[in-house]
Amino acid sequence: MIDLDAYARDGFAVLPDFVPIEECEALKTRAAELAAGFDPGAAPTVFSTADQAHASDRYFRESGGAIRFFVEAEASDRLNKIGHALHDLDPVFDRFSRQPRLAALAGELGLEAPLLLQSMYLFKHAHVGAEVAWHQDATFLRTEPPSVTGFWIALDDADRDNGCLVALPGAHRGPLRQWFGYRDGELVSRTLDATPWPEVEPVALEVRRGTLIVLHGLLPHASMPNRSPRPRHAYTLHLIDGRADYPKDNWLQRPDLPLRGFA
Repeated sequence: MIDLDAYARDGFAVLPDFVPIEECEALKTRAAELAAGFDPGAAPTVFSTADQAHASDRYFRESGGAIRFFVEAEASDRLNKIGHALHDLDPVFDRFSRQPRLAALAGELGLEAPLLLQSMYLFKHAHVGAEVAWHQDATFLRTEPPSVTGFWIALDDADRDNGCLVALPGAHRGPLRQWFGYRDGELVSRTLDATPWPEVEPVALEVRRGTLIVLHGLLPHASMPNRSPRPRHAYTLHLIDGRADYPKDNWLQRPDLPLRGFA
């Protein structure tokens, strides 16, 4: 059970032992199988939160309704992530993402008409795993009213050394700062509110594998580079409430793949 009062206070909730170890291993095995078929020459798109250079790449733009591969900025032969419709197009990730426990959790969080919008397998390789800059998920997956909610699942132990999540507790009660989406046919970032992040102490969310972290869509969070000899794989699923409006200028569009809930 999730502590809804703590979630409302902090903007995140940590649920240890939510996913059995054998399910963590099954996702890692399936990701390795998918990665084995990846041809770096066919998909050289580098994913980086530092400069958003991938925004001009058609391969990235059309990934909302596909399974696409993105490489590390510092190691083009290593994958940064696989996204963004694993939960719809791969049977292993589909079964995992639509399990009753996740549906029940979405209900507890007040998502009355949950839709599974985006999924990502995050590699965070040993030694070369890239930093993810401070951001709010609603910057990229905006709804009116705000409803995006993240389920982040640790498939390896995650700590400060190998790039665990870091969050600003309580900062989700502030406004949406940035918007990333289409304007005049181009993907651009735009400042909506220049208010700085609150001056609160960042919290490192160090967790054991199998832990699920719930992230409010307005919560500022990040992760540091992985310079350790250990990987930090994770799977993340973003949900929205189907009662909310999902603007057509959001970057992630799925014209040929309608959104589905848990059914």
